Amino acid sequence: MTLKGAKLCALLTCAMAAMGAGSAFAATLADDADAVCKSLAGGADAVKIDAATLQAPSPIAVAERGPTPSGRITPANPAFCKVLGHIDPTDPKAPPIKFQVNLPVEWNGRSLQYGGGGFNGVLITGLALPPASPFDKPSPLARGFVTYGTDSGHETRPGEPPQLFALNDEAFENFAHRAYKKVRDAAVTLMQRAYGKKPEKMYFMGSSEGGREALTMAQRYPDDFDGVFARVPVINWVGLQHAGPRAGIATMGDGWIRPAQVKLVADAVRSACDKADGSDDALVQDPVGCKAAFKVETLRCASGQGGDQCLTDVQIKAVETLHASYKFPFALANGVDEYPGWGVSGEDTPAFGPTGGWSAWWLGKAAPVQPPVPENGIAWVYGAGALQYVIARDPKLDVTTYKPEQHKARLLEVSSLMDSTDPDLSRFRARGGRLIVLEHMADYAQSPYAGIRYFENVERKLGKAETAEFARLYTAPGVDHVGSGAPANVDMLSVLVDWVEKGKAPGDLEVTEQKVEAPSFAVTRAMPLCRWPAWPNYKSGPVTAASSFTCAP
Repeated sequence: MTLKGAKLCALLTCAMAAMGAGSAFAATLADDADAVCKSLAGGADAVKIDAATLQAPSPIAVAERGPTPSGRITPANPAFCKVLGHIDPTDPKAPPIKFQVNLPVEWNGRSLQYGGGGFNGVLITGLALPPASPFDKPSPLARGFVTYGTDSGHETRPGEPPQLFALNDEAFENFAHRAYKKVRDAAVTLMQRAYGKKPEKMYFMGSSEGGREALTMAQRYPDDFDGVFARVPVINWVGLQHAGPRAGIATMGDGWIRPAQVKLVADAVRSACDKADGSDDALVQDPVGCKAAFKVETLRCASGQGGDQCLTDVQIKAVETLHASYKFPFALANGVDEYPGWGVSGEDTPAFGPTGGWSAWWLGKAAPVQPPVPENGIAWVYGAGALQYVIARDPKLDVTTYKPEQHKARLLEVSSLMDSTDPDLSRFRARGGRLIVLEHMADYAQSPYAGIRYFENVERKLGKAETAEFARLYTAPGVDHVGSGAPANVDMLSVLVDWVEKGKAPGDLEVTEQKVEAPSFAVTRAMPLCRWPAWPNYKSGPVTAASSFTCAP
């Protein structure tokens, strides 16, 4: 073998041992998919491939139930090599980082990393629709992308608190940011082995916790991704874990708000704000203006009055607590010292699976208790557990007596790891990165105002014109955390690719609401998706058509 041939064999991974002695150089997945796929298994260093199997093409499937609207859909997949692996920890007491990489036989030269959700602990397969994707669009894998995801370095087991892993330092740092970087690098190595070259473009898309991960990649590892999409990102993580329990404590005992009273509040919000944009469509198009206009005290029970047609003083106080900022007695990472309160609209969004509106995220089916029970709101279960296992590291902590000033050092440490609040995206911008943030304005899992505030901090740091060169913020009225309640579907992957690879900067877009019914996934309603700070304003025509609205301040 010539020196040139030896170098090429080293680059592509010589096939002599893995595939027999009939070839001088490595074959690629397109040449011999089954053999090359099987050859990927193994590994002697910290990164180990546990299994690599060629998967046959599969059709689309729609389940009767799912945790989110898109979660019911299993997209059609092409032939691909499914790679399962893990990365060994340094601390023998820490769990490994598990990952899955999907290598399509017909590759388009791109890759997409999927973010996680909640406290992770579940392997993200990279086989689902990406955040916000229309239900009838082919999956990224079907479009030729290599896709991959991770469990972020721990596995949640039934009956265990989802925050239990945080008692181990390495596991928590992996969850914060290290796991996504390590898996990204492992995926690049696999692509080199499978195709003989690195990906030409790399993308990251995530929602909620995965949205935090997306922003973290742009901030911490600005050279690693060309395009990043963060939907409803948990930007100020430490702030959320304090504001959520505070709002939960306000609903203990007589402060808990019954389902009929949730509808009472939602009806009052719609009555005060629905027609402000010129249409009567049961949707608050300008929730920022509505938050200033709506006064919950107008629902206060008169003397001697009670029942579901009014709110008591303690219930009004609970709503005001939800809407108010949580102020820290000291600054966290990047100078952030508060978490913005939640907004208005969508209070009575019906639960889709376990999520939706106040009843799922804030109130639950019963008033908060310690320790949390499944009937409690998700924000209480998540937030109380975070204070116990992540901040105080005391599973028996009484959350009602918790004071942040008693845990300042730990809070600063956690904030520096978890909060994706660094507005200095100059390196990401300089290397040509493109960022899109999407906030749902009826989100009660995390406050959309945290994302708005972050984007405005980026503009202050870099300048508005400079920020517009590489970043966009969109706000979707009436949409809850998982994409229910109003039009929320938009093909952000195509938008990112067009911006990154064709220089086509996105303006105002369009979102749709679809039936989860294959194969048509009929569109029932469409709306403009406006760039911040604009909102949809009604012109004329049917309120179910995007053309009936225009984006304006």
